[in-house]
Amino acid sequence: MIFYKKLITWYLQNKRSLPWRKTKDPYKIWLSEIILQQTRVAQGLPYYNAFVAAYPTVYDLAAAKEEEVLKLWQGLGYYSRARNLHATANYVTKELKGQFPKDYKGLLTLKGVGDYTASAIASICYDEATPVVDGNVYRVLSRFYGVHTPINSTKGVKEFKKLATEVMDPKQPAIYNQAIMEFGAVQCKPKSPDCPNCPLHTACVGYKNADVDVLPVKEKKIKVKKRFFHYIVYRFEEQTILKKRTNKGIWFNLYEFPLLECDKILSVKELKKRLANKDMITDSLDLVPFNQEPVVHKLSHQHLYTKFYIVEVNKNRKTILNNQQWISIRDIEDYPVPVLIGNFMERFF
Repeated sequence: MIFYKKLITWYLQNKRSLPWRKTKDPYKIWLSEIILQQTRVAQGLPYYNAFVAAYPTVYDLAAAKEEEVLKLWQGLGYYSRARNLHATANYVTKELKGQFPKDYKGLLTLKGVGDYTASAIASICYDEATPVVDGNVYRVLSRFYGVHTPINSTKGVKEFKKLATEVMDPKQPAIYNQAIMEFGAVQCKPKSPDCPNCPLHTACVGYKNADVDVLPVKEKKIKVKKRFFHYIVYRFEEQTILKKRTNKGIWFNLYEFPLLECDKILSVKELKKRLANKDMITDSLDLVPFNQEPVVHKLSHQHLYTKFYIVEVNKNRKTILNNQQWISIRDIEDYPVPVLIGNFMERFF
């Protein structure tokens, strides 16, 4: 069995019809690859269509405000991808005269573009024989060849890149790379793959050794950090307060309600005392919990335990919150916010 021939044959018969497969425009391939990082196709497709409609060329994306890009990205998570997307569009238009680098090494110089994305663009747009290695590829290769080296180890990254290079079709890199990615997404799925009906199963080491469910191997995950958020939602005559997150970390440059982060979820009495010490509330104002149990919002290495509190502000707002910028609730949807905040807004406003 010739591995790449089987994959390509399967792909030509089973590939999904996706818009980025109908072009070799490096801008659109780059856009699709950035959107699909750590994102399923079903979730990413509407975002891709929205971005192409709003910014049909790299010049249009560069001309947009970062806040507009973040708003359109809202809900995809990993917002550094959106910031890098905008920064790279600016770099390509201003420094490269609108032309993307035309090889793997050149593409690696772009912000937010790593080995996988550079390989995908170089192979699909320029037919450079550079193999892609993403989660789907790790899964297919580890199962078919029976490789137990952890994919998130330094040794594993090098070993799988070498293997991917050796088994690819150097004469058809574009179609091969798309074939192995599609095969991992559709046929060689993470859970309950249909191995008996797989065109590779007769030569698959993982299937032969009943190792499909344990491959690929990953080293022990990083310990998840717990954080405890208390959001204070002020209301005054159909106005509220939103603040931009300026600290590097999660949700940089997105908006949220005034926040108090503590080492645990506080009682209303404890919370009101701490807020009073920060001049965020007075005895004349009530602090009303919106949700009795914390909302648990899970990020890759963080779990956020979150409660929202409503403060209906009277005329005293000028004395206790005079340094805050109030916005109309009618305009609240114009601001890019994390999913956690967006979900609350849909329920409350």
